[in-house]
Amino acid sequence: MGSALPEMWLVRHGQTEWSVTGRHTGRTDVPLAQAGEEAARRLAGELDGLSVAAVWSSPSRRAQDTCRLAGFGDRAVVDLDLAEWDYGAYEGLTTAQILAERPGWQLFRDGCPNGESAADVGARADRVVGRLRQAGGNVLLFSSAHFLRVLAARWVGLPPESGSLFILDTASISILGYEHDPGEPVVRRWNATA
Repeated sequence: MGSALPEMWLVRHGQTEWSVTGRHTGRTDVPLAQAGEEAARRLAGELDGLSVAAVWSSPSRRAQDTCRLAGFGDRAVVDLDLAEWDYGAYEGLTTAQILAERPGWQLFRDGCPNGESAADVGARADRVVGRLRQAGGNVLLFSSAHFLRVLAARWVGLPPESGSLFILDTASISILGYEHDPGEPVVRRWNATA
């Protein structure tokens, strides 16, 4: 789509009960809500005909179910590096709840007590970027918002904290690729929803 060079298609999982209420959902395995399942099925139409060398999914049920409902479950390989940010003590809390206890807190700057920092997530993203660049074709990834935001930042050479500059809706598709050659990584499309 638009380039003979390989593209990395990023899909954020469909809506969950926690994503609707703004709760930080890292390692808690929250299932897709009905609306999330419906949106994941609609992704099948958006991804129809996409030729991919590999399909990778986060270990979370919400990502794997989105992958399956989008029509790629039989090809998916679970990649532990695609797991969402480990929110540690902030798991299940909303940003407002965290700010009430820790004014001025910012996830991408401050990380989470007993969880991960942006550098920790960035190290996982760097491993994924390395594998993406060696995949030999288009790759389709299913994961969660904060991890994918850090991945995009690292893809274009920004520090992991710059993931704060990218926003992702549930059941969205984004594409990372290259401008002219593999030395010029770019964001080709971001946060497209059906």
